[in-house]
Amino acid sequence: MAELSVEEGFDVVAFDHYNPNNHWGWLEDSKYKGNMEVILGDIRDYDSVFKAMKGCGSVFHLAALIGIPYSYVSPLAYIRTNVEGTYNVLEATKNLELEQVLITSTSETYGTAQYTPIDENHPLVGQSPYAATKIAADQLALSYHRSFDLPVKIVRPFNTYGPRQSTRAVIPTIVTQGLNGSKELKLGNLEPTRDLTFVKDTCSAFLDIYKSDSFFGEVTNVGMNSGISIGDLAREILKIMDIDLPITSDQKRVRPGKSEVERLLCNNEKLLNNSSWKPEYTLNSGLAETINWFRENDRLSNSELYHI
Repeated sequence: MAELSVEEGFDVVAFDHYNPNNHWGWLEDSKYKGNMEVILGDIRDYDSVFKAMKGCGSVFHLAALIGIPYSYVSPLAYIRTNVEGTYNVLEATKNLELEQVLITSTSETYGTAQYTPIDENHPLVGQSPYAATKIAADQLALSYHRSFDLPVKIVRPFNTYGPRQSTRAVIPTIVTQGLNGSKELKLGNLEPTRDLTFVKDTCSAFLDIYKSDSFFGEVTNVGMNSGISIGDLAREILKIMDIDLPITSDQKRVRPGKSEVERLLCNNEKLLNNSSWKPEYTLNSGLAETINWFRENDRLSNSELYHI
């Protein structure tokens, strides 16, 4: 997102989690590293958020704890980061009188689809502590729009994937196990279906939503209106990689029964009808680019990988 914003000609300030080594994460390897200002702080700390946002025109709020398995271990960490962190961004936006703020939601807020494709009017069901905190953050943002006329837009991506994704996520889990020479592919539940969007298409959707005069005080889905099961996804990735592995469901990777989101399928008509956004990647082309990136980068791990 930061790189695409630089390409679009914006003056970019990136706010990243403070660490004593002054390390910028993936931005350290970016060809645009010298074209943006990076500020280290903590989304949970209002003062550092306010200072980082001062002088900016608009904010894309993507800071969050996103790993669903750890939200079972420490729900409070997710409340502090996802809810209180969002409050800090909203409050700073209000006090600084910024032009607009885009809040990043997630399709996990819908829970298992009660109907498909899922439009923005679908009921919200928190099936994990993570999902519950994202619902709370979205509702807080909408309350700021209604109470203070804050220029809020909520972007609700379905499952995003691509280069640089954490190996905790399902697609990097499949790819890295294949590249590491595993004798079998260990995943969680193979039955749930997901709607997958390549990261570059997700980022371009953010920019189109930002540029539009529509979407204020509203939620907008970002997805492909196309679903695939985890099992079929694994088989498709192995086919592209030209690897033949047996696929097994490892119970250590399976969510608690009532917490598993069984089906997600995006209704993206609102975005398509009210912006110029059109995805450039098919699932096959996006997977191919992702696999090539993992092949070319020494970021592989033999440690336990978890499906989220």
